[in-house]
Amino acid sequence: MPARLDHTIVPARDRNASATFVAAMLGLSPPRIVGRFAAVTLGNGVTLDYADAEEPFDSMHYAFAVPDDEFDAVFVRMRERGLTWWGGPGHQRPQETYQRGDSRGFYFDDPDGHSLEVLTRG
Repeated sequence: MPARLDHTIVPARDRNASATFVAAMLGLSPPRIVGRFAAVTLGNGVTLDYADAEEPFDSMHYAFAVPDDEFDAVFVRMRERGLTWWGGPGHQRPQETYQRGDSRGFYFDDPDGHSLEVLTRG
């Protein structure tokens, strides 16, 4: 079997708040506490393991491919929270989405400044 991603550690100022945020935004089950991590399980079984960071950290980019109907649901949840979104990485084109062929997407930030991208695969 080829290698596959199992989990990645996501630094956070408050692991529980950040993990709960991403789970709620993506319509996933609430995070589970596993040792020092708040783990969010994605649809393909990969987990985002949020850990309280003891030192400053760089913001990262995490992209989530979702079906069209879930894309719309995430977009609604984001707007209901009054979040800003962008049509380009690096906060370009505020309050826009992007279209790339049959795929569409947008970017928004989590509470720790990580850039979250939600996209469809057309």
